[in-house]
Amino acid sequence: MPLYMDRHDIAGVDPESLAAAHQEDLKVMGRYGVRFLTYWFDEPRGAAFCLIEAPNKEAVHDMHQEAHGFVPNEILEVDQGLVEAFLGRVTDPGNAHETPISDSAFRTIMFTDMKDSTGLTSRLGDEGAMQLLRVHNGIIRGALQKHQGREVKQTGDGFMASFVSVARGVECAIDVQRDFATHNAEHPSHHIEVRIGLTAGEPVRDGGDLFGACVQLAARLCSSANPGQILVAHVVQELCLGKQLPFRESRDLVVQGFPDPIQTHEVSWAEA
Repeated sequence: MPLYMDRHDIAGVDPESLAAAHQEDLKVMGRYGVRFLTYWFDEPRGAAFCLIEAPNKEAVHDMHQEAHGFVPNEILEVDQGLVEAFLGRVTDPGNAHETPISDSAFRTIMFTDMKDSTGLTSRLGDEGAMQLLRVHNGIIRGALQKHQGREVKQTGDGFMASFVSVARGVECAIDVQRDFATHNAEHPSHHIEVRIGLTAGEPVRDGGDLFGACVQLAARLCSSANPGQILVAHVVQELCLGKQLPFRESRDLVVQGFPDPIQTHEVSWAEA
């Protein structure tokens, strides 16, 4: 049966009221042939996201309509593996039976890209290239573990990762660049340079894919960065106010696939 994530714009609703509405969903879901798995609630942004197995989108809409009237603004068919990779769970948290869920689905998305990965084999040979790729992967995965990042997928010469905390995402990017700088100083003939891009957003917004525009923008910022550079969207800088992170003044960047220039900041990781 297909898996859906829906979005509800419900400003002013508190976690207790949402938990009560969830109980009403559970009472009627059998009538529509659906299975309610879990939900996320971002009270400051007034948004809730439900994860539901259902025969179709109409069943998701009609179940909510009968249960409590909070009908979804968007319904998106999703892949369970990606939901778990981005959000960390596909069932209720362990304490959901005692405490109303107030777990936000807002995530920071980070892309990394290794410079000239396609030329490694010609420069170093098969074994040398594989050894350098293992070093590259180890550095990034070590930083993700340190900063509680989730590896969504490996792109061959880079990674896509998600973070619950925006600041931790930026701190992870800084550590990645610092660790590669240390490696390069110690191994001058085997330099590794990466580009990094970050932005932040919600899982379901205006159709498309899970974290669709957010993923696209993070990937574009990564490809727009120079080797050794971290570029972030303005939303990342805004959400890190007061964290004493080394953002430079903003500049507008024309990004492929986005109609308007994107306000971006470079992270001066060498000055951190």
